[in-house]
Amino acid sequence: MALFKKRTVGKPGEWYYCLEHKKVEEGPECPAKDRFGPYTTPEEARHAMETAQERNLEWENDPKWHDRSTPPEADA
Repeated sequence: MALFKKRTVGKPGEWYYCLEHKKVEEGPECPAKDRFGPYTTPEEARHAMETAQERNLEWENDPKWHDRSTPPEADA
């Protein structure tokens, strides 16, 4: 008996954005490596790429994210 069963059918109300097919899908239709989610609404899933881009910019500009020993001014 397998320890973990692969879930092939999504739960109603779980929305994903498929990176491979560039579409919103209810429940996980595509492999986890090819999707963002779950989201609570299809609208949230539709904006998954914008959300990811915004978060990436926030992390790139977050001073806590960069554990530099010297301030950026010292690099110049």
